[in-house]
Amino acid sequence: MVVTSGHLSTCPRMLKSADALADAGYDVRVVATSNEPWAIDTDRDVRSRRTWPATVVNYRAGHSGLTYWWTGARTRVSRAAVTTFGMARAPLALVVRAAGRTHDELVRAAAAEPADLIYGGTTGALAAVAEAAGRSGTRYALDLEDFHSAEASGPEAPSTDALVNRIERAVLPGAAFLTTSSERIADAYRDRYGLEPDVIHNTFPLPVEPPDFTRTDPATLRLYWFSQTIGPGRGLEEVVAAVGRAGITAVLALRGRPQDDYVEALRDQARMQAPHLTLVHLPPAPPDAMVDLARGYDIGLALEAMTPRNRQLCVTNKAFTYILAGVGVAISDTPGQHALGVDLGRAAALVPPGDIDALASAFTHWAADPGALDCAKRTAWQAAVRRWRWDHPQERGVLLDLVGAALS
Repeated sequence: MVVTSGHLSTCPRMLKSADALADAGYDVRVVATSNEPWAIDTDRDVRSRRTWPATVVNYRAGHSGLTYWWTGARTRVSRAAVTTFGMARAPLALVVRAAGRTHDELVRAAAAEPADLIYGGTTGALAAVAEAAGRSGTRYALDLEDFHSAEASGPEAPSTDALVNRIERAVLPGAAFLTTSSERIADAYRDRYGLEPDVIHNTFPLPVEPPDFTRTDPATLRLYWFSQTIGPGRGLEEVVAAVGRAGITAVLALRGRPQDDYVEALRDQARMQAPHLTLVHLPPAPPDAMVDLARGYDIGLALEAMTPRNRQLCVTNKAFTYILAGVGVAISDTPGQHALGVDLGRAAALVPPGDIDALASAFTHWAADPGALDCAKRTAWQAAVRRWRWDHPQERGVLLDLVGAALS
């Protein structure tokens, strides 16, 4: 069984795990949630392409009966109670409900049918997986895609991180195995808890057809970025400023759901700082389509900040998506991404986080030298074929080996 506290279509890591286990001959059932209206269509697309069954905990406002209101009230009451008791003294039952809005619902759904192993990821599912396994008398394993207890941002970050830290200390040691998405996140978990997660990167299956490296408009550098949410703090303001300093003609395509008027604010910035930059907003898309949708662009943006700490340590799925599409990569030189950037060689430009001049220099180089840009794109694809793909033995193969050992 595979469990996530997110939508099927917003958790490609758990989606790939379910697919890999099903392809290996295991009977797979997935438990997920639904609450974001914009993800309904992408969830439907995901379900249409798969045969394994899924149980969906719906807590969407206006479409889930009393579940939306009840889960929200329970979370608020639990958080208030934890504050009253103090983090160290609060019962774990309160902590898990303060941290995971659908904790009880995920537990019931996961424990409703027998399973030989429950494997789950995302912050809100960690404690639910452990409790469901305890109820059904089976083993569990956890995926730590991020360094969850150093992942939050904003004024409530300290209390949120403290909740997750308490949960991690309670449930990680009992797992049959742990997986994570980068070497630096694995180091962080080892340093904090003395545990050794196995690294499975956020790679994706190698496309059957290689990319077409032909450029439709050699005079324009085509830049691409995607995420579930388009908003501040993701390096996009620096991209606009860097294009302006480079003085190049470029298109910046942004795929995802924008926060408020953020895209218009970027367009205002471009009008002032980068008049030869055109911004294009693209809608969210199903995870199965992301590699194909990145094809045809010149450079993908895998930019990270240094706060919160998790952003230093992670390797985003963006970089792996771009290289599978045959797209060069502008990648932040964070501790988490440094080794990948070095491995990609001429396919990537490693730039210090927030360094607009370094990013502008990379854009200038690619825009002025078509041969270097073509080399970057072809080298990216070669790196995907050589190593950075989900079907590599050091990626999907690691998961299958761990599950096989846990069930033996």
